[in-house]
Amino acid sequence: MVVLISSAMLWGCGPPVRTPSAPGAEAAPAVQYERARWSQLEGWGADDLREAWPAFLKTCNAIASRAEWVSVCAAARALSSDASSDVRAFFERNFDPYSVMRELGSRREDTGVVTGYFEPLLKGARTPSGQFNTPLYAPPPDLLTVDLASLFPELKGKRVRGRLQGNKVVPYYSRAELPGDPVIRGNEIVWIDNALDAFLFQIQGSGRVQLPSGETIRLQYADQNGYPYRSIGAYLVEHGDLTVEQATMPGIRQWFAAHPERVQEVLNANPSVVFFREEPIKDPTQGPRGALGIPLTPGRSIAIDPALLPLGAPVFLATTFPASEVPLRRLMVAQDTGGAIRGAPRADFFWGVGAEAAEQAGKMRQSGRMWLLWPKTVALPAH
Repeated sequence: MVVLISSAMLWGCGPPVRTPSAPGAEAAPAVQYERARWSQLEGWGADDLREAWPAFLKTCNAIASRAEWVSVCAAARALSSDASSDVRAFFERNFDPYSVMRELGSRREDTGVVTGYFEPLLKGARTPSGQFNTPLYAPPPDLLTVDLASLFPELKGKRVRGRLQGNKVVPYYSRAELPGDPVIRGNEIVWIDNALDAFLFQIQGSGRVQLPSGETIRLQYADQNGYPYRSIGAYLVEHGDLTVEQATMPGIRQWFAAHPERVQEVLNANPSVVFFREEPIKDPTQGPRGALGIPLTPGRSIAIDPALLPLGAPVFLATTFPASEVPLRRLMVAQDTGGAIRGAPRADFFWGVGAEAAEQAGKMRQSGRMWLLWPKTVALPAH
């Protein structure tokens, strides 16, 4: 696997969760949509929208049956030209732009953090050996998912994972505890040649594994053990092993190489474990399937917090290329989510697969603005 990973993965938070504020506590940030003019979208007129059009059409395959998207997706499929000017006219004719604003008390902010992610490629084998000794698992049969909305309708969308202990549902095994679960044995899909790479693969949520035979398979997110994500970079900083400046992916790799006896301790600081399912790679140029169940498009797909932004919507993003001031202004499609992607404006930019994509993703922690494009005559989404 390549050596860089999104800073959201190193320092990010857990999955999106809404919790009530404690009495007297400051309210959690909320998102507001502020109507904008097309001329206010920085770089809208210069973007080559032909590159975004296939991503939007693929999204329509997933969302066209929803009431708010029926007419606009029908109009998109009827468009006879994919010239950039015609695509731009289509969006201006069918959508209104809204600046995505973060509201916290009396403060309003229109900028947020933009990170990057990619599809990793690891080396692995179907059977364990001295070289391949770190497993990636399919969902274990003793993992339970409890839909809380079936018990409490006000908790719609909330699910917890656990396992049965006698007649009680208790938390599922953490990362440190999982190897001791006898049921997990036999659920290994592949064995990886590097523990840190396998760990980072789980954080990414999907990726490719090249087997000794030369065959390459894709592992796609299938489930999770129910624990929130915890940053190993933050853990090393908190324990005085690295400074904030040193806690980059190269710095963490260097520290791991110098302290092999503590590798498992540090990895166990993140109790979250991701489970996978194996999928064939039908088209090597396509990314993994995102939260909508459709392949991601490199350079045109983003992950967002679905509690605050509508999954599937086109979003215009104005940011800069990784570790630079060079403008990066593009029409994107919100096709994915991520445990470290919380709040709005906030986005994770999908760079694709391979070393170059990994390098871009690993360097990316930019500020940026976002405009939600929402179908005309349709009420704004609740959030």
